[in-house]
Amino acid sequence: MTPVFVILLIRESYLPCLAVFSAAAVTDGLDGFLARTLNQRTTLGAYLDAIADKLLLATAYVSLAVLQMIPAWLAVVVISRDVVIVLGVLVIAISGVGLEIRPIIASKLTTVAQLSSIGVALLNRGVPGAAAWVMPPLFWLTAALTTVSGLHYIFIGMGILQHGMDGE
Repeated sequence: MTPVFVILLIRESYLPCLAVFSAAAVTDGLDGFLARTLNQRTTLGAYLDAIADKLLLATAYVSLAVLQMIPAWLAVVVISRDVVIVLGVLVIAISGVGLEIRPIIASKLTTVAQLSSIGVALLNRGVPGAAAWVMPPLFWLTAALTTVSGLHYIFIGMGILQHGMDGE
């Protein structure tokens, strides 16, 4: 859905863009729920789902920042956290330490805030002034949650590396 999202954004079709983005978020959540509930999780599925999520979020944040619909600093915070997490996973994988990727509660809250920030920015552009009052506090909340969850993942990663190195 990422290409459709970008095309609608470029065409300034903000409410249809919001609908596509919302559909992507809801179907992603439903897909994860069904995979867990029906015990249909696979390693490949977990990686592909994470890649698709990151692609949509990164594209949305960069696009909205370039169009000045969200502050550029927020896009930098969101994308930087994801880059740090991916680099951390690579370091752990290269180290040969076993790793089970599981989201933490802070990361789930972060995802909700990040998705909400995009949704509110699109809504505000589609219906001018509809959400202007909530945007600044939501953006700061998103940045704070993103930072906290990023630091938490760093802490977890350091523990995994330390424990893995101690076991050698």
